[in-house]
Amino acid sequence: MLTTTTDFIPGSKITETLGIVKGNTIRAKHIGRDIMAGLKHLVGGELKGYTEMINESREQAIQRMCDEATQMKADAVINVRFITAEVMQGAAEVLAYGTAVKLSK
Repeated sequence: MLTTTTDFIPGSKITETLGIVKGNTIRAKHIGRDIMAGLKHLVGGELKGYTEMINESREQAIQRMCDEATQMKADAVINVRFITAEVMQGAAEVLAYGTAVKLSK
């Protein structure tokens, strides 16, 4: 599935807008990551465990969004955006959304 943050696909014409598609996941912090993050907080630096968790969450949200677009028989998803929000202490949601479209060359 072709995805882009732009509202067009170079070399293609949007022939039909199918609607909004989205994918999300909610992840909770891991106690091991919390301990390491606490130590990193004291000395500074990247919290690699959390970076990995957010990257995995973003990829899963994108895949779920693309799965929804595939069910709609879309050729692409344009205007892709991400939102991250804390849903409760220690748990965050990553949401990917965009517009599913049909294309012609």
